[in-house]
Amino acid sequence: MCPECRRFKIADVARYMNLDQIIKIRVSCPCGHSFKAILEKRAQYRKDVNLPGSFNHFNDGRLMNKGMMTVCDLSLTGIKLKVNYQYDFSVGDLLEVKFFLDDYQKTVINKKALIQNLNMPFIGSKFPFTEKEDKTLGFYLLV
Repeated sequence: MCPECRRFKIADVARYMNLDQIIKIRVSCPCGHSFKAILEKRAQYRKDVNLPGSFNHFNDGRLMNKGMMTVCDLSLTGIKLKVNYQYDFSVGDLLEVKFFLDDYQKTVINKKALIQNLNMPFIGSKFPFTEKEDKTLGFYLLV
């Protein structure tokens, strides 16, 4: 997305798929603005969502905070959420998240998630390998 005019473009980047390095490209927008972008490969499909939920935040096994959140995107392996308060999060902290899918049953999802990156108010996290694969979540992502 162009940081100047907010216009975006979807492009075929298949020729970069087999490269195991960070790909930086220069983009020229029709508005005249030029900027650098990084192509990022994802192992799993991410679905843009807007789902209400709550979290418990743990650091070194101690409960630090509880709060409300909104799930912004979701995959089988991770979650991006938004919080509306400036908590003291750190990369590597554990979150116990609870949110409701917008499916017919309003399915409740309870997961553990490890914080991977912080760009407040957004938090990127992954589900640890110890979390069992969630068939309900997998089916939801297909729809």
